[in-house]
Amino acid sequence: MRRKKTILALCAVFLVNVLLILLFQTLPAAKAAVYRRGSTGSGVTELQEKLQGWGYYSGEADGIYGSRTEAAVKSFQRKNGLSVDGVAGPATLAAMGISGDGGASARGNDTALLARLISAEARGEPYVGQVAVGAVVLNRVEHPSFPGTLSGVIYQSGAFSCLQDGQWDQPVSDSAYSAARDALNGWDPTGGAIYYFNPATATSSWIWSRPLIITIGKHRFCA
Repeated sequence: MRRKKTILALCAVFLVNVLLILLFQTLPAAKAAVYRRGSTGSGVTELQEKLQGWGYYSGEADGIYGSRTEAAVKSFQRKNGLSVDGVAGPATLAAMGISGDGGASARGNDTALLARLISAEARGEPYVGQVAVGAVVLNRVEHPSFPGTLSGVIYQSGAFSCLQDGQWDQPVSDSAYSAARDALNGWDPTGGAIYYFNPATATSSWIWSRPLIITIGKHRFCA
């Protein structure tokens, strides 16, 4: 009798597992968010606020994707080497640091965005130097003198020369993705630096006034 009950219980568990598998297989896959002219909602509002902060959009963040929002998106895409179509799809949203992929975490977008910055700013640097550049970006996010988001820090006007000299548009190295993950996971080889520069190419006398914390590769990391 006990053996019969055990067999029935195992059969019941097996049946439940089969039903759960079938249920998940029939659920529709999450679709990546795409915003275009005519779209509305909080996602569009977030998009407009980002564009406002970077100077691409001067209208009201009203959550309505109209012609001015479309023009601002095109300007952002053009500036950042994206396909210029005025549609805020996955690539454009990721470049803005917006989690608009129907379920993937914002951290994934942060990793991609930070990796692009690291690759553009620290290409050819030792691995620890790449992590250090990522750490500086994250230290700025936490510092009251800088924007409070990763994308805000990276796209802050004049903050990183790679956005103007073409390095931003180059392929992202595999090591940069690893360095971005390490920095996001808390590794800070700089000891809290919020600035860095290459003394061989620096043209600003002001940057030399910043207190040196550590030199890694070709970069001096400063407070």
